[in-house]
Amino acid sequence: MAENSAPPEEVVVPVPEEKNEAKEKEVAVTIPEAKNEAEEKEVAVLISEAKNEAKEKEAKEIPDDTTTTAAAATTNTSVAAKTDKMKIIVLSLTVLSFLLSFPILFSIAWLLYLRQYDCENLLDLPKLQLVIVIGLAIVFFVSNFVVKFGSRFPMLGLLLVVVPLILMLIVGLGLEGAFDMEARTIPGTPRWLEFRVDNDYNWKDIKSCLYATTTCRELALRSYTTKSFDFTASKLSSIESGCCLPPTSCGMEYVNATFWRKEDSTLDSSNPLERDCDLWKNDETILCYNCQACKDGFLKPLLGKWQNIGTFLIVMAALLSASHLLLFISTMLEQLRGYHKSKLIALSF
Repeated sequence: MAENSAPPEEVVVPVPEEKNEAKEKEVAVTIPEAKNEAEEKEVAVLISEAKNEAKEKEAKEIPDDTTTTAAAATTNTSVAAKTDKMKIIVLSLTVLSFLLSFPILFSIAWLLYLRQYDCENLLDLPKLQLVIVIGLAIVFFVSNFVVKFGSRFPMLGLLLVVVPLILMLIVGLGLEGAFDMEARTIPGTPRWLEFRVDNDYNWKDIKSCLYATTTCRELALRSYTTKSFDFTASKLSSIESGCCLPPTSCGMEYVNATFWRKEDSTLDSSNPLERDCDLWKNDETILCYNCQACKDGFLKPLLGKWQNIGTFLIVMAALLSASHLLLFISTMLEQLRGYHKSKLIALSF
């Protein structure tokens, strides 16, 4: 019994590490000396538990390379997907900016072959039309140059295209009459046209030009056999109704298109159209060429033409500015995402 009560001996059980570990550790477990088969089994269990504890400790100390690699791969895939999506947006905006420049090209051809109105050249409007054509050509080439090479220098490209577009917008607003009194000095604006036509010196030349076109004479020949109930001014041009006929408010009796009988009536001299009644003469060299109605008839097609040009310039300047601004923003975002992607790839290695 004295031998059996001896204190247990300490047995050192070596536990090998993984093959990739350079240094082996020893796990010390206090195991009672095996005396029978049951005790041997108990010792084996203790050894197994010691090995498991050692493995768990090693697993906590060594990071999981597979998990880290998977996370990095997921991040790279997400960044790549966003970059590809941004490239598609940039490509779409590039195509849109390119297509928006084609109406400018068509307008250049339209302005070059557009027929001038009678006596329009006396106001130097054909020169203004040529200047607008040159300006549109510059906008067309600058816009497409920026679309082609702007991705290399986005900020410089944006500044290069915005300057002519702003000038284009200002000219368009002027032709629409947006600047009111200031527009008297801007050729082609409503105020400028009215000021030039109302000038007696300019109107003298315009009146002679209108007479030389034989517009009223041709009207008289066309309507020579037309009866009063068949004649209507609604089918006439603005110059024919304004310069070749007296105002309807005069109440004159129709004989033919250029000959009307006056009736004695009291007229309001403060009304410009009724003042025209006194200016009307049944003389083909005079007719209503001195009337305000004739000036208005001459102005009407010119105002319509140049206001349409102004509207076109405003719309195109706004559309191109918006498309180039969006293209600039998307290009900068694409370059920023590409920079972050390259950094992530570098860090993953």
